[in-house]
Amino acid sequence: MPELALHILDLVQNSVSAGATGITVTIAYDRARDTLTITIEDDGRGMSEELVHSVTNPFVTTRTTRKVGLGIPMFQQLAEMCGGALAISSKPGAGTTLTATFRASHVDLPPMGSLRETILALVAACPESPDFRFVYRADGREFVFDTSEVRAPLGNLPLSEPEILEWIGEYVSEGIREVDGSQ
Repeated sequence: MPELALHILDLVQNSVSAGATGITVTIAYDRARDTLTITIEDDGRGMSEELVHSVTNPFVTTRTTRKVGLGIPMFQQLAEMCGGALAISSKPGAGTTLTATFRASHVDLPPMGSLRETILALVAACPESPDFRFVYRADGREFVFDTSEVRAPLGNLPLSEPEILEWIGEYVSEGIREVDGSQ
């Protein structure tokens, strides 16, 4: 995939498919250590220890519509190619956490892409559930967007309403700019 945001979108869809009610995506830059860490945590079905050990094999998938699962293996390959690693922890009934680390200055690290559009796609596709929490950190500064905090004052309005999506997009863009502006 040409952008990290597309990997995130793909992997979060796994969490949605696993029945998660809460999904947290954390993107953390540490420029002093030259690292980028992307973590996706969910409270979905989770995986057995056996599946955790085999899920990086592209011919292992829980999907019934196809016989290959490329999202996690491709993400792992990218992390390793960029001087990092992928760690997966999961427990049946308790959810899954994927953490990928990358050397941020690595020549093969793809651009981040549009996190704004990724978040909007997730919210538009899943306007009522699960709740998404997006954390963006860079060098000690942090921005957090949480759909549960947006839902409360809206009552029964779905987050997929065009005006709400427009506001979410602007809010996320502004938050990321503020964090990145501190460099």
